Amino acid sequence: MNQRLRLGVFGPDGRMGSTVCELIQATKDLHLVARIVEAGHTDGQELTAVDPASVDIVIDFTAREAVGTNAGWCALHGVSWVIGTTGLNAADQLLVRAAAERTLVFQASNFSLGVALLADLAARAAKVLGLDADIEITESHHHHKRDAPSGTALTLAQAVAHARGQDLAAVRKDGRSGLVGERPRGEIGIHALRLGDVVGEHTVHLAWPAERLQLVHEARDRKVFAHGALRAARWLAERKTTRRHGLFGMADLLDT
Repeated sequence: MNQRLRLGVFGPDGRMGSTVCELIQATKDLHLVARIVEAGHTDGQELTAVDPASVDIVIDFTAREAVGTNAGWCALHGVSWVIGTTGLNAADQLLVRAAAERTLVFQASNFSLGVALLADLAARAAKVLGLDADIEITESHHHHKRDAPSGTALTLAQAVAHARGQDLAAVRKDGRSGLVGERPRGEIGIHALRLGDVVGEHTVHLAWPAERLQLVHEARDRKVFAHGALRAARWLAERKTTRRHGLFGMADLLDT
């Protein structure tokens, strides 16, 4: 692109939002044009004060409570939206999909290339092993994280369930406690740990008679996710030349 990509950031003071802002300001081909804050905050612009014509793409790592407002604004003004907010429920996800019918949306629970590869490898392994393998997913994050299990763990679980032709909702098991009985065939367990300042670690465990495979990804710096979000923004900007709307994710980015 000849001109700098003009970016806005929802929640610029958050753990991820501030990291994204730092990287934008340190990158020559990117321009931070809007720090979008909630009403009453003085360290940025409220959404109603942002000129949508001045923004190419907004990056969003806020909270699920903000999804409706952010989705509506992007859809109304045709501003492309990169969203990494996790903990969304079914109603929130419908709002994301509705926005994608009117503008370009790139959604990911994790913007790390390593995690995208982990999901791909886990799905391949699950497809080969089928229901003969017990699959468990463990995730660890810092004690400030609000949602559990992580969006990434759910993405991994969905990937392996889909690879085995399963409905995740029917086979998902979050943690175990008490006299739970024998593990059902085909169950997919998900377990969450919250401790210290762990940035993010995900492991897919696959076990079958006499063998066990572990696929592990560890993020050591949250800049990994910020760099990934900016990579997604650039990718989305390239799509804007031929597309006006649509919902995309890390699998689409890996395929190009």
